[in-house]
Amino acid sequence: MGIVYIDAIVKNDGKQVPVKLLVDSGASYTVLKKEVWETLGLKAQDEIEFVLTDGSVIKRGISEARIQLAHFGERHSPVVLGETEDENLLGVITLEIFGLVLDPLKRELRPMRALMK
Repeated sequence: MGIVYIDAIVKNDGKQVPVKLLVDSGASYTVLKKEVWETLGLKAQDEIEFVLTDGSVIKRGISEARIQLAHFGERHSPVVLGETEDENLLGVITLEIFGLVLDPLKRELRPMRALMK
């Protein structure tokens, strides 16, 4: 499977930062690098432990921001307050908020087929 990026603008309290987000269908949360969330003035509302693929555990703050995705509009989403070495990621929770899924064959985002049960 290839790597997919999408252009986005992350917003908070009248500030905005354009970012390229790596679409990661294996990540639950959207992650913002430290430079991005500090510029926006985001503050941790809570802290979550994450288990990495190597089994190690890290803690990161979590906050909320508005995310505008090119061609898909703008929504409110939880975001993880990453460190400088972290990657800007677009996770599944944000994808679901937008009603999107990653098509791994075409390497693009598309509307999800929503089911009501």
